[in-house]
Order: sequence, then C-alpha cells, then structure tokens
Amino acid sequence: MVALVLLLVALVGCGGPSAADRATADVQRLLDRRAAAVLDRDERAYERTGAGGDFARLRAVPLADWSYRVTGLHRTGDTATADAELRYRVAGHDRAPVTAGRTLRLSRDAAGRWSVDADRPARKSVQQLWDQGAVQVVRGAHSLVLGVGQSGRSLRDFADLADRAVPAVSDAWGTDWSRRVVVLVPKSLEAMAGLLGSPASSYRGIAAVTTGETGAPHRAAADRIIVNPDAFALLGGLGEQVVVTHETTHVATRAATTAATPLWLSEGYADWVGYRAAGRTPAEAAPELSRAVGTGRIPAALPDDEDFGFTGDASRLARAYESGWTACRLIADRWGESRLREFYRAVGEHRERAGAVEEAMREVLGTTPEAFTAEWREYLRTQLG
Repeated sequence: MVALVLLLVALVGCGGPSAADRATADVQRLLDRRAAAVLDRDERAYERTGAGGDFARLRAVPLADWSYRVTGLHRTGDTATADAELRYRVAGHDRAPVTAGRTLRLSRDAAGRWSVDADRPARKSVQQLWDQGAVQVVRGAHSLVLGVGQSGRSLRDFADLADRAVPAVSDAWGTDWSRRVVVLVPKSLEAMAGLLGSPASSYRGIAAVTTGETGAPHRAAADRIIVNPDAFALLGGLGEQVVVTHETTHVATRAATTAATPLWLSEGYADWVGYRAAGRTPAEAAPELSRAVGTGRIPAALPDDEDFGFTGDASRLARAYESGWTACRLIADRWGESRLREFYRAVGEHRERAGAVEEAMREVLGTTPEAFTAEWREYLRTQLG
C-alpha cells in the first residue's frame, strides 16, 4: 500500500508542463525566429512568422542585436496577446541594448502554429521610430541620422550639422566620450511626442531634445537626439548648428551629469558649447535676459530646475537658459575653460544635490554661491546692460 501511494505521488509530481506553459514556450520560439529574421535581413523568414509589414520599415536600420523576451501571455482559444520586452542595439552606436515594452497580437492556425498579427508599443511605452513609418538612414562621419517622412536631402543636412557638432564638442569638453551621435528626425511634432511618450504641447517650440539616463556609465545605450521638425524649420543656419551642438554636448557630458547637477549648469554648459564659436555677442545670444536687464529686472538668483519646465511661458524658459549660459560664460571668462569643465565634473561627482555646487565652487573656483551670484549679477550688468 505504501508503495502504491509513493507511485501515485511520483506520477503526480512528474506531470508535464501546463498548456499555458507550452503556449508561452511556443510563442517565445516564434519570436526568436522573428528576431533572427530581422538580424539576417531575411524578409521571407520574417513573413513566415506573421504580419510582415514592419519588416520594410526596419530594413534600413543597422542593427547589431534584436531579441524578444515574453513576459506574459493572455490566451483566448486560438488568439492571444503577448507582453514582451524588446531589446535591440544600433550597430556602431549602442554599447548596451535599448529596451522597449511591446504588445503582440497572435493567432493560431488549424495545425497549432502561432503567428504574429500585430506588434505595437506596450501601454505606457514610447513608440519606436519604425512604428511611425519606413525609416530612412543617412550615415555621417560622426553621426547616424534616422528619419521618417523626411527627404534624403533633409537627413543629409542633419548629418552635416551633427558632423560639425561632434568635433566642436570634443574641442570644448574633451574626447572621453563616444564622439558619435544618433539623430532621430520624425515627420512632425506629434510624432516626436510619440517617441518621448509625452503630449505634443510639452515640446511645442522646442527644436530638439536628448534622451538618456543622467550619470549613465559608458556601457549604457547611446543617447538619441530627437528633433522637432516643426520648430527646427523656423531656425536659421546658425540656430540649427547651435541646437545640434547643444544636444550633442548633452551626449558627451551624460556620464558626468547626475542628480547633483542643477539644470542651470547642464543646460547652460550645453548652450555655452553651442555658442562658443558662433561669434554672437551676449546681447544677441541672450535677447530675453538682455531685455530684462535693460529694464532693471536683473535676476536675484540663478534659475531653479522648475524654471526650465516646458510650461508654455516661452520668455521665462528663454531667460532660464540664457541665465545658465551667462553663468557658464562667466566661469569660462573669469576662471578659464578648463576650470569650467572641472567645475562641471566636480558637481556631478556628488550623489545628491545638497552641497554639490557649494563644494565644487569652493574647491574648483575658490568662491561661494553667494559671492558667485553677486559676481554673475554684475556680469549681467556689464555684458547686457
């Protein structure tokens, strides 16, 4: 009797995988084949895994890696919805994978084979550029430009801007960074917002932004410079170059930019590099702040992070950027460009905001925030008054 009970227990314990587990494993194998087809540029193999329309959108993108990991499967008979994590690397630029949440709709045929009917961004996940249309690619000497709904000439112009920006940034910051940038040019402001996962109103009037994790190690995935084509089209030649150089500076300084770095420093430094060789006078580069100083409204303090919010008050935002730029310009003029770099890095070496600027000013510049603010306000009077 004991032997019989042990046999029954063993039989129960040795049961095979559940139907749900088998379905998940089958879907994972399907997505593995789909990923291999993407990397092999094998359109027929891709189409054998299901809906093939996305392949043409992806065809031009230079990929080093592409893989899916199924994180959940919700099945109803012969249809299912899979939650998956997509990981990919752009060849020559990403040192680590970019991760994106995806939702895939699937169906099963009479023979029990699963296929993909649709592959879309997961809820609360941002779009990828190829979700918006066929991606065109232009390679520059220091850049990779990916665009949707843009002419080849327009994308070449962006590559030229980036190729001039990279050496300009290296000349100011140094060469201890990738010295390559990825530029995404969607077809509209609304498409840009889709890539960023925010309302279009948040970026109206903003020509470009840079994505990336502050304080990220060199092994992190490459930053993306994402262009707002609507606002960018309003810029002149100098403005275009300043914007792309500004955003490229964010790429270069990313590892040294941490939670301790105030926005007046990170944005001001990026503007300082952008205008460094532009030949603009302070009044030309800082028109809103110049108007304020000219009417006796000299800022009492450097801007807070909140002053850089995209709130719709364009004048306030412009004054915040111009204040950060003039503060960095003061440091470069008064203490030298190398001290400005050293100060930026010293602030970022702190783990938190409290005391970071104070200590860096004391150790690198030999001053205090109070004394520096007083000197900056006088600098505004002499440069902009």
